[in-house]
Amino acid sequence: MSSELPPTLRELARVQHGVFSRRQALRAGLTGDLVRSRVRRRTWRPLLPGVYTVLTGAPGRSAQLWAAVLYAGPGALLSHETAAELNGLADKPTEQIHLSIPGQRRVAKRPGISIHRSDRALDAAQGHAYPPRTSIEETVLDLTQTAATFDDVCGWVTRAFARDLIDEASLLAAITQRTKLRWRADLRELIVAAASGDHSVLEFRYDRDVERSHGLPQPGRQVPFTKPDGRRGRRDRVYEEYAVVVELDGRAAHPEESKWRDKARDNAAAVAGRQTLRYGWTDVRHQPCATAAQVASVLRGHGWQGLPRPCSYGCPVPRLVGQ
Repeated sequence: MSSELPPTLRELARVQHGVFSRRQALRAGLTGDLVRSRVRRRTWRPLLPGVYTVLTGAPGRSAQLWAAVLYAGPGALLSHETAAELNGLADKPTEQIHLSIPGQRRVAKRPGISIHRSDRALDAAQGHAYPPRTSIEETVLDLTQTAATFDDVCGWVTRAFARDLIDEASLLAAITQRTKLRWRADLRELIVAAASGDHSVLEFRYDRDVERSHGLPQPGRQVPFTKPDGRRGRRDRVYEEYAVVVELDGRAAHPEESKWRDKARDNAAAVAGRQTLRYGWTDVRHQPCATAAQVASVLRGHGWQGLPRPCSYGCPVPRLVGQ
């Protein structure tokens, strides 16, 4: 770190991956004239207005994030997709860096930075996080509010639970803190379902649109089993009493290697005396009634004495099951 930095500013720059702000330099005892001189002499390199570095070369991701936070000023938090990246909810960074700032503040737009004004910015911070960011609960809710479809909402919530990043109580508590919330009732239902084992959008839709809407018996979710080679795995849905397994696969493409893994899993179920049904996105999202009828028919063939019910007027389930 440059010896031209006062000790206080040098320590800040170290923590902030080589980045610091004009405001921090002034607080460290430097004058405005000295700041301007060092920028003019290129001892300090501007990254954004009022944000500098003494390092050479292109700034890394951490430096970029710190620069955005320092540019946005007091109360700024990394949020939405950027907080998801830092909290382990997203697998790769987005080009845009997302920031939330207190609702009463204004920050000029800059390329590559998305600013969200929020009355909850001060309450949404994750404790002892560097760079500052929204908590996982607030991040999930923020993402549900900017999602284009409810399937996207399902994706964020189920992923947070599947990765053990969140729990039901904390997310439900965060919901109560928001006076405005799209999909509030649906979110509550989704959170309960995800907490009890729905690990994907497809699983949530199967539970809601195929199983519960048509009165099918309740299966076990994410049931552990031992593979022939001794490794552990999980089955999506197991109707244990009737020896029926339902596997759900939401992948758009199904590579040959995955097909062989699926076949091995189905064969293992057959050896254990269970019949396996396998459904994809089209079966559950676009043909839930036909899928429910098929599951019901197989369950009845394995001893279920119940009858599926129509989900709505005109539902073909009674006709397809032969009621």
